[in-house]
Amino acid sequence: MSTFLGIDYPTLWFLVVGGLFSGYAILDGFDFGAGAWHLSFKKDKDRRTALNAVGPVWDGNEVWLVIGGGALFAGFPVLYASLFSAMYIPFMLFLMFIIFRAVSIEFRGKEEMRWWRNTWDVAYCISSIMLAFLLGVVLGNVLRGMPLDKNHEYIGGPFFEFLHPYTIVVGITTLALFMTHGAIYLLMKTEGQLYEKLIRLGKFGNIFFIASFCVMSFYTFIISPNIADSFKENPYLLALPLATILSILNVPRLASKKKFKQAFLFSSLTISLLLLLVAIELYPVLLHSTIDPANSITVYNAASSNKSLGIMLTMVAIGAPLVISYTVFVYKTFRGKVKLDETSY
Repeated sequence: MSTFLGIDYPTLWFLVVGGLFSGYAILDGFDFGAGAWHLSFKKDKDRRTALNAVGPVWDGNEVWLVIGGGALFAGFPVLYASLFSAMYIPFMLFLMFIIFRAVSIEFRGKEEMRWWRNTWDVAYCISSIMLAFLLGVVLGNVLRGMPLDKNHEYIGGPFFEFLHPYTIVVGITTLALFMTHGAIYLLMKTEGQLYEKLIRLGKFGNIFFIASFCVMSFYTFIISPNIADSFKENPYLLALPLATILSILNVPRLASKKKFKQAFLFSSLTISLLLLLVAIELYPVLLHSTIDPANSITVYNAASSNKSLGIMLTMVAIGAPLVISYTVFVYKTFRGKVKLDETSY
């Protein structure tokens, strides 16, 4: 099997896909979180300010989702087929809400009528909440496992089987994390009364996330008692859960000192560490079969050929710096507090 620096190609592609979805969760995560708070802002000026805080970057953030989905399809076509077949309903709902969110952002400021703006404000807020929740639901189903037959085909039962109590808890935890992440981002971009209100909302968001995270962690150990096997076999990996907890606790500490840039960095680090923990807990499995472990999808039985992976890894080596450079350029260009003018949303 082809390797690079001692790592086989399927594992390397697993890391690439994980990195892309981590980038998406960090970048679009604060978009969703900011949108989830939107109806908490009563003044039209405050809502416009919040929209313009994400206005220059929200569509660019979605590039990471497109690239991540393409990388998943190209590198692990078996997983792509099985996961999208099993999660057809949440993915279709996700697509619907992501369209409504985009339309809400663009259409809200086209008319001055209050009912028009309120309608799109509601659509924007609900869409943002549901997008964060659905991402968590999908992740929860991946952690829980799915009924897969020997051909890796989904043979689930009830129409809404994906809404298991555990997946709902993961969905709520994801929403809470993104709301905290979004509140911190808005605090970096706003001032005045909106800034003061966001300080209060940010404190609530932190409490909401920490409580949800504790419930989710406890529930995870109940339904998956073997989830910590990787850490028992490799004790040095225990540094990651410890780093995750410290990162989570550091966010409210820094926010209370109004060091919001540092808090945002640690909020981003928390998202990355949580996804890294998921990757370590699953690897080399990508999707557990709840019927028979032998039916599970792994990085090896789901991967494209080594030749295909080698070519795509070369493309990643060329394209990744360009995407990262573009992202850094955009955020550097639009840094600073939001100032409304005639071109604003």
